[in-house]
Amino acid sequence: MPAPKGNKYALGNQGGRPPIYSSVEDLATNIEAYFTYCEGESHEEERTEKKKQKNPTTKKMETVEVKTMVTVWDRDPERPTWTNLALFLGFESRKTLHDYSQKEEFSYPIKRALTIIESIYEDALMSQGPTGAIFALKNLGWTDSKEVTGKDGGPIQHSHTLTPEDVAAFSAKFNKTY
Repeated sequence: MPAPKGNKYALGNQGGRPPIYSSVEDLATNIEAYFTYCEGESHEEERTEKKKQKNPTTKKMETVEVKTMVTVWDRDPERPTWTNLALFLGFESRKTLHDYSQKEEFSYPIKRALTIIESIYEDALMSQGPTGAIFALKNLGWTDSKEVTGKDGGPIQHSHTLTPEDVAAFSAKFNKTY
């Protein structure tokens, strides 16, 4: 069934949906806005608290009012992610963000933003103990396998090969019902 008349995404419209960003500056500005958004929004408020303290002259306990400035979060900070960056920029998926990064003019700001996010992930991994670092290193191609060898670095020699009867006897010994 053909697309209805007037459909701007129909065949023959010479290129499909128009690009979301036509200038690198607009994209870079919105990427910066995303990282600013992730910082959250807050304001300072003056709070008055009543505290008991010893009066230095009378040496008696008195209740005094202490004024302090506190930060009140209107919107909590959040950790930047690739997916949220894609959604913030108006893309429907991370793949579209990746496709934009393949265009030469948009490559630098997108790859830089993704590298910033990757750096935040690495910091989070490192702060949680060695497990995160091991995970990250494995994803970068490192391995932690052991290589076991026999005498003189050769293969291990087996002295006995199990037969089906050996396996059946072993299974019978450990599959008893108690």
